[in-house]
Amino acid sequence: MATTATKAGARAYDVKPLFAEPYFKMNIADAISPAQEKFIKGQTMIQNQTNQISEELYLFERKELKSVKQAIQQALDTFAREVMGITQRLEVTQSWSLINPPGVGMHGHTHSNSIISGSLYYTEMPDPPGKMIFERHNHYRQIELLVDEGRNNIYNAPRNAIIPAKGDLILFSSGLQHYVEPHNEREPRYSIAFNTFVRGKIGSFRDVSELRV
Repeated sequence: MATTATKAGARAYDVKPLFAEPYFKMNIADAISPAQEKFIKGQTMIQNQTNQISEELYLFERKELKSVKQAIQQALDTFAREVMGITQRLEVTQSWSLINPPGVGMHGHTHSNSIISGSLYYTEMPDPPGKMIFERHNHYRQIELLVDEGRNNIYNAPRNAIIPAKGDLILFSSGLQHYVEPHNEREPRYSIAFNTFVRGKIGSFRDVSELRV
């Protein structure tokens, strides 16, 4: 989308995007049963930096969550084909559950050794649920120019937020810095997080860069 100046006497200009960073949302509530919700909530949890993380770090390998894993794989297949435009298959590597108690958010982080990461909100959310915040930058900036109030847009916004709902599956680049705002409701905020990697052939045989993974 181009933006063109319209002020009288001013030279016209265009602003066009060079690149875009997508996130993908699909609701898969119909693939999650009450028994599966109970199973996930029953996982043994340990303290993370700020919130709680499950001891089980391969949660989607559990037979109890077979239908959930299948729904997520369908979403990953769609993302790989329609958004990334690749022929390789994205597959879940590690997966774990998270609990944010009332008043608790989650520290800023990226996901190592992963291509696309995901968050699944498998049960009822607090109201308000605590936004998921994505940062444009994930490194130290010596010079930081603040955007004037009211002039944020897709080109200059330092961060963007997602407000999740029950059943939402969010996919995003693993290298994006993100964190979760604290929520102040009485009920905890539950979610599952996971990483992925490609399966198939990458690179070129003739360019001697072929790799089968």
